[in-house]
Amino acid sequence: MAATPQDSGYPVNLLNTNARNMRPLHPLAWWAWAIGMAVAASRTTNPLLLMLLVAAAGVVVVARRPDAPWSRSFAFFLKFGLVIIAFRVGLQVLFGAEIGRTVLVALPQIGLPSWAAGVRIGGDLTAEALLMALYDGMRLAAIIACVGAANSLASPTRLLKSVPASLYAFGVSIVVATTFMPMLVADVQRVRTARSLRGRPMRGPRALAGAILPVLEGAIDRAITLAASMDSRGYGRRVSHRAPRLQAALLLGGLCCACIGSYAVIAQGTADWLGIPMLLVGTLGCVVAAALAGRGSGRTRYRPDPWRGPEWLVVTAGLTAAVSFSVLDNLLPLAMMPSTSPPTWPQLPVLALLAIGLAATPAVTSPPLPMVRRERPIQPAVPETAAAPPARMTP
Repeated sequence: MAATPQDSGYPVNLLNTNARNMRPLHPLAWWAWAIGMAVAASRTTNPLLLMLLVAAAGVVVVARRPDAPWSRSFAFFLKFGLVIIAFRVGLQVLFGAEIGRTVLVALPQIGLPSWAAGVRIGGDLTAEALLMALYDGMRLAAIIACVGAANSLASPTRLLKSVPASLYAFGVSIVVATTFMPMLVADVQRVRTARSLRGRPMRGPRALAGAILPVLEGAIDRAITLAASMDSRGYGRRVSHRAPRLQAALLLGGLCCACIGSYAVIAQGTADWLGIPMLLVGTLGCVVAAALAGRGSGRTRYRPDPWRGPEWLVVTAGLTAAVSFSVLDNLLPLAMMPSTSPPTWPQLPVLALLAIGLAATPAVTSPPLPMVRRERPIQPAVPETAAAPPARMTP
């Protein structure tokens, strides 16, 4: 049976709810697409490709973002990415190594002892070092934007319902972790609205100091309240105190292989067999361990979300972007990692452009969300006797 809007965390008053093609997409599909986009962003420092990836994620968010408080967090992640870029460039200006010879600004340098060789404070700021820091910061900001897109598109409660039965013991922790940041963004908007209605300042140190405490308190309280309500319904209950040795070995080995493979995919200069093959082996081990653990769990699901053709199309779009950028990183390293010493103009490979265009197709291939009908508040009826003017008394 398909999930209904009442069970999915979406508004109840909907139009055309019987339409088969109007439904929320499976949350795991959104996260798989976002992870593929993040992997693609991690394989390049080309600023043009990174901006196009963020733009593709933004198009999908605008087209398929539901009307919910947690869906407004994408803008927050974009602003956080800008802060990361500024922080990375600032670190390069203060503590960066001397790279290149094109000096932009000659800053005063503080001498350090001999044991701090290779580290400096201040000194000449070169264009090559500034570009390298800018590219690194943009790559990290693009990865964060992809994660923010998944937070804006996938409902935390529906995501928890889709977690395998073997992992349901961590349900309470998952709820708190996945709902804190979206609720934090919603509380920021709520506090700002309340301060503006009271005529208090919206900007400046005083406004920030007066908004931090209620924002943090409200986000934590709402997340803990949701976790407590799910705990009262059976989430987080321990079924068995001991796991079979085969299950524990597969899970531990799979996690170790996945960590090694993830590091090898991102790092440069590692062996080829330590990258994607090790990551696939670790993922397979974790999946088998989860399947074996799920056999001993009696958890049931009420109206689970369907997995149909649109989910496969969305996952394929993200996976294609990750594979394409990984292949181009080996075939065209200068196009994916532009040189900063000497600086060169970034290139735009055709395959990368096609992969980014395919990554933006979930804005069309994913099913549209049900239309929300806004109900007007009911006005109290005014009696006719009260509305009519009083008759004048004539002598």
